[in-house]
Amino acid sequence: MSFTSRGFPLFLTFDVDCETLWTARDPKNAERPIVMSQGRYGWKRGIWRVLDLLKKYELTTTFFVPGVVVEQQPAMVEAILKGGHEIAHHSHTHKWILNCTHEEEHEEMQKGIEAIEKAAGYKPRGWRSPAAEFSDITLGLIEQYGFDYSSNFFDDDEPYLLDIGGRRTDIVELPFRWVLDDAPFFNYSITLPGRTMQAPSALLEAWVAEFDCLYAEGRMMMIGMHPQIIGQPSRLKVLEGLIEHALKHDNVWIGRCDAITDDMRPRLKAAA
Repeated sequence: MSFTSRGFPLFLTFDVDCETLWTARDPKNAERPIVMSQGRYGWKRGIWRVLDLLKKYELTTTFFVPGVVVEQQPAMVEAILKGGHEIAHHSHTHKWILNCTHEEEHEEMQKGIEAIEKAAGYKPRGWRSPAAEFSDITLGLIEQYGFDYSSNFFDDDEPYLLDIGGRRTDIVELPFRWVLDDAPFFNYSITLPGRTMQAPSALLEAWVAEFDCLYAEGRMMMIGMHPQIIGQPSRLKVLEGLIEHALKHDNVWIGRCDAITDDMRPRLKAAA
């Protein structure tokens, strides 16, 4: 099955967590200025390298941004929008869902939507969970709050329509896996367990191999990145290397999640 009218879909997405990556993990990190500075790197330096690189290759993509980051960094949000990119929902405070009550999870959804609507002028169409977690009500909330697509599950290499409450919906799921995320390779801090830091070449090798296999099989590829991580000089070369590798192939569509899922949805519904 061809999932889009423009060939193989390659999603280059960015979770713009900034300081919330650290405060959500442990609220006491707010009292650790050096730890917090790692998150600050995302909006202060990393995001601008990412935006410049996308502009260089004339690409528009999707940025999943927590509501508080939208509120705190208006210049960054303006630059994302000016570049033609999509802003999608990534909670409000990046609080881990399994630590939320049902009421708090509703609040995270609602406040994040309100922040994006105010800054971008539109309601976010896509949702990605903070820290890859769901509760027993999360799927229902995705439908209740009117999202058109989700990028959360790890169970496939191709898009599909979500089943919620025993019903097939029109919500497109864009699955990914940890190997397609920059954090397991590079997210390093003295406060984290299992600290790791790998050479950029290791991640580029992994992503190129993944691309080659998925492209040959005619599926899709969802990359998840963080400006505070991928926006560091040596690591940005990984993203550029993947872009250059992908563009050597015919019929590769690198674009916004909203545009690509709109194109996918009729095909997925017809095949259901």
